[in-house]
Amino acid sequence: MSTTTITSSSEKSQKSRGQYLHEPKALKLEARDLAPLAADNVRIAIRSTTICGSDVHYYTHFANGNIQVREALCLGHEAAGQVAEVGSSASEAAPGLKMGDAVALECGVPCGQCAHCRSGRYNVCPDLRFRSSGSKFPHYQGTLQEFVDHPARWVHRLPPELDFEAGALLEPLAVAIHAARRAGPDAISPRRACLVFGAGAVGLLCAVAARAEGCRDVVMVDIDEGRLGFALEHGFASVVHAVKPRRGGSLQEKLDIARETATEIGELKWPDGEPVGRVQRTFECTGAESCLQSSIYATASGGSVILVGMGIPNHTLPVSELTTREINLVATWRYAGAYPRAIEIAKASVTGSPVDGNALPDISQMITHRFNGLDVVQEALEMARKTRDADGKLVVKTVVDF
Repeated sequence: MSTTTITSSSEKSQKSRGQYLHEPKALKLEARDLAPLAADNVRIAIRSTTICGSDVHYYTHFANGNIQVREALCLGHEAAGQVAEVGSSASEAAPGLKMGDAVALECGVPCGQCAHCRSGRYNVCPDLRFRSSGSKFPHYQGTLQEFVDHPARWVHRLPPELDFEAGALLEPLAVAIHAARRAGPDAISPRRACLVFGAGAVGLLCAVAARAEGCRDVVMVDIDEGRLGFALEHGFASVVHAVKPRRGGSLQEKLDIARETATEIGELKWPDGEPVGRVQRTFECTGAESCLQSSIYATASGGSVILVGMGIPNHTLPVSELTTREINLVATWRYAGAYPRAIEIAKASVTGSPVDGNALPDISQMITHRFNGLDVVQEALEMARKTRDADGKLVVKTVVDF
């Protein structure tokens, strides 16, 4: 990894410039004072931030679902950078961490005291603060700025094989790893395979995480043939299926369409000619009701549907299909304890090393559009809203480097 020689922020400046969202699509470049560095924190010079779908929602609507922004918000939480300063007691949580180290930020900071934190499920801590989210007030500001002070406990040193962009991708990869863990082992099907609804960044990473846990074959479903082509070409999927958008007028029509979609998926062939049939694990990464309904019909009896995508808050589901075939509906929320595994998987991915006998696709291929500097953050967010750029190139993942 190439790193930049940096000067301690305390020597260089007591301010951090960042892009702050004041209303929908209205960003303002501001220089804000840096507070004195807390003893257990490290000051990080941000180098790369990849754009998440939640960033796009905040940028477009000044809200994310029912979470409303209440003050100017700096976006960005998929981030990596260099340590610019180390708090006086930070080494207790991160031994050996020093100025100049390349690190990734785990941007959810829990209370550390509640029953959820003590049990290791800190991702559902009610007092967890998450960077670039409006869920807590004052908001926990994001990483589309020059410097971020972050607890050393939630900073992860990057190995030399991972550059800052790959370090930023660890955050969505951690989401996928948590989902794969929640899915549990495939104990019934003789063929280790899974289904992924949604060929966006999270869907692609769920395929990577599933392969790292021993899944040999992945069928991926989306409405965008360009994204499916990318998944197939770059080794994220073994088989793909493009769904033609159809809208049912009544609930019965919607469920009939979902059942037909599942049948179409089951009739696909794996590369060795065997039919796909129903799979044991399905990752639903779109948040769309129709995809969730299809996921249930497409999953084998005794299998699991893992909810990864965030969509509308309420869905109508074929519950009798779940109960009579004992299909588990598994909720996921961000991640807990996933970063060490994410570093292992990302390192194997970019170096071409197999994991559990499976070759993993290079996750760095997902970054299709790069922007340099804080001045072009708005352009990056606008690009992240699109599926293709002005030249017709597929947009998968957008990054801001600085």
